[in-house]
Amino acid sequence: MTAAVTLRGVGYRYPDGTPALHDIDLDVAAGERVAVLGPNGAGKSTLMLHLNGVLVPVSGTVTIHDVELSRKTAREIRRRVGVVFQDPDDQLFMPTVAQDVAFGPANFGVDEGELDARVDEALAAVGMKALADRAPGRLSVGERRRAALATVLSCRPDVLVLDEPSANLDPVARRELAEVLCTLDTTLLLVTHDLPYAARICERAVLLDEGRIVADRPITELLGDTALLAQHRMS
Repeated sequence: MTAAVTLRGVGYRYPDGTPALHDIDLDVAAGERVAVLGPNGAGKSTLMLHLNGVLVPVSGTVTIHDVELSRKTAREIRRRVGVVFQDPDDQLFMPTVAQDVAFGPANFGVDEGELDARVDEALAAVGMKALADRAPGRLSVGERRRAALATVLSCRPDVLVLDEPSANLDPVARRELAEVLCTLDTTLLLVTHDLPYAARICERAVLLDEGRIVADRPITELLGDTALLAQHRMS
């Protein structure tokens, strides 16, 4: 299968010298849904920020399809990899939901003729067309999370990365978001410590601890290994 994400020997230290990632090798096939699991401080967020070029590895390579991440290619990588952050307010700042959803593709140079179609398509994908003219501040937490997802989908990324998507959602909002995510055919990496939610959406799981991949298995198999989960502070 075509590789959508390829990491080889990725290492990273923060500017103060704190090590964060150690020799990460990872392949994600196009269309695959992979959960990135791990306790707090495992390196999940640092890994996520490498996938869309916010951070560039100190050692090793990150490749999205055929584009290798570097400071010169970071903008192209950001076009190909969309990140939905844990706090939707990081992505919703325009007067209306539709304007927020239009902001990303407009910034990437999508012309006005195509922009409306992109916005309609993204809002339809998350079940939010009826709320296009609503102010983000008047949405529920679950609606804001889906609106934030729409702001990324409108850019038509090759790879979608979600940071703790189920956080602070009530059961209905969790179910609605999971249903949306399961309909997408985009390559998806779900960064979380919510094991049941990950199992609902993903077929495969990567367990990260202390900046290293310690397991990479089908998610049902990994979640059934209670000794492994306890060893790495996941149960």
